[in-house]
Amino acid sequence: MDRPTALVPRHYVAIGGRGPEDVVADDRGRVLTGVEDGRILRLDGLADPGTARVEVLAETGGRPLGLELLPDGDLIVCDAERGLLRVAPGDGSVQVLADSVAGEPLRFCSNVVALSDGSLCFTVSSRRHPLRHWMADLVEHSGTGRLLRLPPGGGSPEVLLEGLQFANGVAPSADESFLVVAETGARRLTRFRLTGPRAGTAEPFADGLPGMPDNIWRAGKSGPIWVALAGPPVPPLDLLHRTPPAVRRAAARAAAHAPFRPTGYAGVLAVDDDGTTVHHLTRPHSGFRMVTSVCESDGHLVLGSLWERGVAVCEAPAAR
Repeated sequence: MDRPTALVPRHYVAIGGRGPEDVVADDRGRVLTGVEDGRILRLDGLADPGTARVEVLAETGGRPLGLELLPDGDLIVCDAERGLLRVAPGDGSVQVLADSVAGEPLRFCSNVVALSDGSLCFTVSSRRHPLRHWMADLVEHSGTGRLLRLPPGGGSPEVLLEGLQFANGVAPSADESFLVVAETGARRLTRFRLTGPRAGTAEPFADGLPGMPDNIWRAGKSGPIWVALAGPPVPPLDLLHRTPPAVRRAAARAAAHAPFRPTGYAGVLAVDDDGTTVHHLTRPHSGFRMVTSVCESDGHLVLGSLWERGVAVCEAPAAR
């Protein structure tokens, strides 16, 4: 992997809410995000913090995480408490698309992508631990993450892939022949093949990442796959993952109630459809911490965070 280059901050924009966990940009350069109190926000004019505007589009009644914009302007929302939702920004209405899988409540829905055939593919980070105990799942290394698919027109979600280590961001390849899924707990990207003779199989796409991958975002077929790195590698955690399950479960119980404060690390990664790193940007001593999402808007990178009360606007790297 290439040596990282500097992630250069421009400014910070407060948004009046905590935890803009995912950020996505529309075709007008506006950025949409969801915050801890359930509101879906649209941010405009981020290039100038003095004139940036924050607009409330809807309230999910839960905790919105991953977002996906549809061609008609509606928004698909992964809500950690309510499941998979469809939000109409025009009137703020919220429709539940799926709240269970084979009779099991759909909890900790994490990130989603809409494919050209109308299906929605989305991740569930953990079946054992809720969002508020996300650290416990990383410690336990439960391997209960899933990749799911909601067929066109709705219905019941089907399980495409399970056994994932804290499944998180998801993005399609340019030709939609496969999906890339972030496994935060394994520090890797996994490829799930949708078409071809190996359809339905999975394999490593990029392993041994220089940080813990979180949400994934892709501007279009010609752009790279941007991956937020929520934190640097933690060697003691890697060692703990090699211990017996009983040891990990005991450690997870302690982690669920332990205070957490993220390190002053910020990082993002961009890869192409071969899994080759295109950009690796880091800031080791950052005031903006726990970067859980990244998107491009008006020639800048916009960073979201589960921890912060705003978004960071950074320089975009030169195209390669």
